[in-house]
Amino acid sequence: MKKHSGFSLLEMMAVVLIIAVLSSIAIPSYMYKIIREQLETGIRFADIAQKPVAAAWLAEQKFPADNLAAGLPVADKIVSNLVSSVAVQDGVVNITFGNSANGALKGKVISLRPAVVEDAPMVPVAWICSNGPVPDKMTVKGIDRTTVAATNLPSYCHSKVAGKK
Repeated sequence: MKKHSGFSLLEMMAVVLIIAVLSSIAIPSYMYKIIREQLETGIRFADIAQKPVAAAWLAEQKFPADNLAAGLPVADKIVSNLVSSVAVQDGVVNITFGNSANGALKGKVISLRPAVVEDAPMVPVAWICSNGPVPDKMTVKGIDRTTVAATNLPSYCHSKVAGKK
């Protein structure tokens, strides 16, 4: 009798099955990581609009109504690889994702709302992502227009639930 070396078809099928299962677990985690990184990049990009909005609060104790009042170009002129527009609306900075952004983010908006201490305008503006927690003694201004799925938002963009840390 001749002895064959190598793998049987059944053994190869078992290996392929194991690889498929591991891939199905790893790919969603990787996609989630990509979305989070793109969100973080878009939020950092909003610094372009946050500085003049904060300066307006410091100077006048009111927020600019739009990009023009903030001294910024029109919303669709403030773009990057991931962001298709940055719009100021009553002090709120709304970032719309597009261009090379992941499909889960394209056309979605994340809002950064200013929080201030109204009777102490020298206190710097704190920026609240979506419906994130507001610092004590501060008042958040503007409307949250976030349309990014809550599961994709960074943890600091979620309000704290009582009893959880």
